Amino acid sequence: MGELGTVLIVVRSGSEWAAIAETLSDEYDYRVLTADSVESASAALADAHVDIALVEYGAEGKGLKFLVDLRISHPDVIRILALEARTDVGHREMAPAGIYQLIRKPLDAKQIGLMVERGLEARELARRHRLLTREFKFPADAAGVQPRQTLPLHPESRRFEKLVYVSEKLHDLCEVARKAAKTELPILIQGTTGTGKELLARAIHYNSMRRDSPLLVQNCGGMSDELLQSELFGHKRGAFTGAVSDRLGLFRAADRGTVFLDEISEVSPSFQVSLLRFLQEGEVKPLGSDKVVTSNVRVIAASNRPLRALVASGEFRQDLYFRLRGFELEVPSLCDRPDDIPVLAEFFAAKHSDAMGRKILGISAAVLEKLVAYEFPGNVRELENEIRRMVSLTDEGEYLTTKHMSPAILAASPRVRFNSAGGYVLQGSTLKDKVECLEKQVVGEVLSRHRWNQSKAANELGLSRVGLANKIKRYSLDEAD
Repeated sequence: MGELGTVLIVVRSGSEWAAIAETLSDEYDYRVLTADSVESASAALADAHVDIALVEYGAEGKGLKFLVDLRISHPDVIRILALEARTDVGHREMAPAGIYQLIRKPLDAKQIGLMVERGLEARELARRHRLLTREFKFPADAAGVQPRQTLPLHPESRRFEKLVYVSEKLHDLCEVARKAAKTELPILIQGTTGTGKELLARAIHYNSMRRDSPLLVQNCGGMSDELLQSELFGHKRGAFTGAVSDRLGLFRAADRGTVFLDEISEVSPSFQVSLLRFLQEGEVKPLGSDKVVTSNVRVIAASNRPLRALVASGEFRQDLYFRLRGFELEVPSLCDRPDDIPVLAEFFAAKHSDAMGRKILGISAAVLEKLVAYEFPGNVRELENEIRRMVSLTDEGEYLTTKHMSPAILAASPRVRFNSAGGYVLQGSTLKDKVECLEKQVVGEVLSRHRWNQSKAANELGLSRVGLANKIKRYSLDEAD
């Protein structure tokens, strides 16, 4: 059975809280994250999707201050405050936190379980109410925005922590990632820049048995071997110029947790040897030290260049590649999953309008059409930057419209449309005409997806370069179309 929601408990350690966490996890099937400080709670919120925060008042009311900030940064998170039996907090002090429930010690695990259950039910009812209000409150011509006649209503988005999607491609990927998270195998994530590889790595960590231990991130690109050795394996004072004190290193600091190595394809052959030995033996030898210690760390690596091709060319060790790919996950480019563009655009619009304290009514149909038509070479990162810019330029209480779009996106040609039966739109009266129409659209779509790289397009279509060139000439296809 899948987990029904995520509860973040922010408290000092104690047996009663351990019993509550166990009850919520075992009897109610919630995922429970624990944090012993406001700082570690904020880190968990940045990486994992949280439904309810159960926070202890704490010394000097730090817990209450945290809930006040949480109401601004994560307004959808249900907030519950726990107080000592004799602690008195006034209504004026608590009002800014928008607390759902106030509980006092001694705590009852069953009572808290029911409170969490009712809180999630209330939030779901509020969500459905908002959807109905949005559907019926505004007439079709409100604010001069026409109804969406050319774009179907997209299905409700799905989430894997901070990843938002509707496409089957990403759904299948996330299902494999969920299963991989439950194992202890290393994971290799590949995909072009900006597709969300680090978000996927963080989601895997927070769905693994290591989620209560650290997740530490290291970008390996552009670093010398000495500096990378120091960052990951640590060093002793005086090991090299500038080493004025001992450094623990990420592999030891993340013991029992996860280390995410981004741009793993950029490390040198000599460092590949060190990393291979760590993956095989779990041994860490700091620079300048003769002592070898062991560390229990799961490694998740990412690359924006295909490692298999680098192995074939001799740039990357084959044995290290096989060690890293306990699971191999390929994150598709945004242009290969255009169904995700509308839901991502609406997610980013809500995110950045909240961050800027600006009320945005929604996104017009024309904007969504242009976004779906654009190829997004910068992937999800480029889409988020575009939406953030549009939100900053849109006036309070208005829709995002095309007048604030970037010229490159505004000039994008529409993608090939599909009919309701799921096929290409066919034209012509005879079978020959329909077949030629279909062939023209398929060839054009593949060329567009590969950004007119004719070698890649010909390979996908099963044609020679000459055969593809003949098709382009026959159907008068043009890169500018």
